[in-house]
Amino acid sequence: MPRYVIVGAGAVGVTLAAELRRAGREVVLVGRGRQLELLRAGEVRYFNPDESWALDVPAAGGPDEVGLDLDDVLVLATKTQQAEEALAVWARQPVAGGRWRAGEVLPVLTVQNGLEVERAALRRFATVVGSVVWVPSTYVADGEVANPAGPARGVFWLGTYPDGPASPAARTITDDLVAAGFEAQLVTDLSRWKASKLLGSATFALDALYAPGPDRDRAARLVAAEARAVLTAAGYDPADARAESTVRLDRFGLQPIDGHERGGSSTWQSLARARDAETDFLNGEIALLARLAGRRAPVNAALAARVQRAVTEQTPPGSLPADDLAGLLAAATVLVDAETLRAELAGSVAPALLDVRWALGDADGEKHYLDGHLPGAVYVDLETELAAPASAAGGRHPLPALADLERSARRWGLRDGQPVVVYDDNGGQSAARAWWLLRWAGVADVRLLDGGLGAWTAAGAPVVPGAQRPEPGDISLSEGHLPVLDADAAAALTDSGVPGGAVLVDARAAQRYRGEVEPVDSQAGHIPGAVSLPTADNVGADGRFLPVAALRARFAGLTTAGTGPEVGVYCGSGVTAAHEIAALAVAGIDAALYPGSWSAWSADPARPVATGPDPKERKPA
Repeated sequence: MPRYVIVGAGAVGVTLAAELRRAGREVVLVGRGRQLELLRAGEVRYFNPDESWALDVPAAGGPDEVGLDLDDVLVLATKTQQAEEALAVWARQPVAGGRWRAGEVLPVLTVQNGLEVERAALRRFATVVGSVVWVPSTYVADGEVANPAGPARGVFWLGTYPDGPASPAARTITDDLVAAGFEAQLVTDLSRWKASKLLGSATFALDALYAPGPDRDRAARLVAAEARAVLTAAGYDPADARAESTVRLDRFGLQPIDGHERGGSSTWQSLARARDAETDFLNGEIALLARLAGRRAPVNAALAARVQRAVTEQTPPGSLPADDLAGLLAAATVLVDAETLRAELAGSVAPALLDVRWALGDADGEKHYLDGHLPGAVYVDLETELAAPASAAGGRHPLPALADLERSARRWGLRDGQPVVVYDDNGGQSAARAWWLLRWAGVADVRLLDGGLGAWTAAGAPVVPGAQRPEPGDISLSEGHLPVLDADAAAALTDSGVPGGAVLVDARAAQRYRGEVEPVDSQAGHIPGAVSLPTADNVGADGRFLPVAALRARFAGLTTAGTGPEVGVYCGSGVTAAHEIAALAVAGIDAALYPGSWSAWSADPARPVATGPDPKERKPA
């Protein structure tokens, strides 16, 4: 029967030591600092939903206090960021009087999140058993570890690393974990299970930084979607733990423990204890995989940086405001300032630049581009490349056919996975059409240059004349990645009758909404029930978007509760409405576009029209 030398006396290490020892397995627990002092004194207490007890296991402060033998199993239960150092130290320790070194003859079980530790272990150990661990233990104060899991004390998926048939060591460890009250499954494709766990643990940063709420839920969806896309591009096929497991997951649940509130994720616990966090190996791993593929993972990279800042500033867990999260997401997915863009253009993953200068009544967008544009920028013709020909049913700027948009995007030189930045010279009102359309077509990493050309030149950045003709790109597009509304769906949003419920937003100027003027379309007025929030009010005098807090206040009456798009936006023809959707995204609100907008609605004689400031005031017959 093996002896388990558990290196790391934190939440998982203490849980394993307590439950394995209770099952009759021999255990040595290696700790440090105050926790080690309490272990030596027999004053570390372990709690599960059924009972609690003081750990009665040999404690050590390092390998010098542990004489290793051939029957030992090393369990690496340190934090991920401490694993490399621990592996180096333990791999060179003598075994059985010095005939061998631990790395040559002893198996090591790794229990960390992320994808890095097994690879690091294999450099030094011939036999590596990796695992995916569901152990919800909390360790925020020395001397106490509480595990609310029951009746199973946790779940392990174990496998030989790299992927392959289970080693004898893996089988023995699995049997002992089952005997100790855990659910445990041997797998031959460990990398798939590790990738699956990473999808979940990538959201640990959100749990650590922000309180629960719709903003955090929205961010979690963005983090997971980006992580999945990166893992897929890197060749991973994440396992579906619930569908592919053979263990009894119904035996794994969270139960109350008197006097012990359930703590958060491992990252949350690190902040609670004012310790370094493992985020660089979670969100940072996603960012690394993206960079290795010549891509970006902006949301995960931003979260990794935000956690490190929180560690430096000793930010209490869950204490950052929702405005902080909205600002982080806006900078990652919607807006980029001129100085940041300059730095990115000089980096290894430079974004493609699209110049989308266009305005009603100004047909000289391309001439303005030729006079001077950002170096490397390609001109995009909104009328012919970002819209299909006008029609009564589709309005003045219907969405282009996907094949046509893909053909244009390749002409612009866009490549799969390449980031894109779009800009104009009118506060983003035309560039936002490209931002929205590319995201709708599956381009995840596209942002607006905040302040456009004016902000670029104000930052002292150069412009160049002439046309840019890039090599054709290879981008592949697919439609439907952002929600759209037809006329009936837009009308339905005005009929909820629930305060704070679904809403349809009119993004045109207030005079057009009220029906006082109509410079383009056949009728004046608005869709009955729509509320007026003019796009022009999203930006300041400098053409930059208002600060996050100001936009959140502006849209405070809107909601995204429920499962479908609860906020819809229209304008005259689906162009400036995209700007409103970008501003809503900055504020943390997802919205759907009615592409036909007023130009399609007003062309249908069967559709009602309202005028005046009241959303439902009908136009006189």
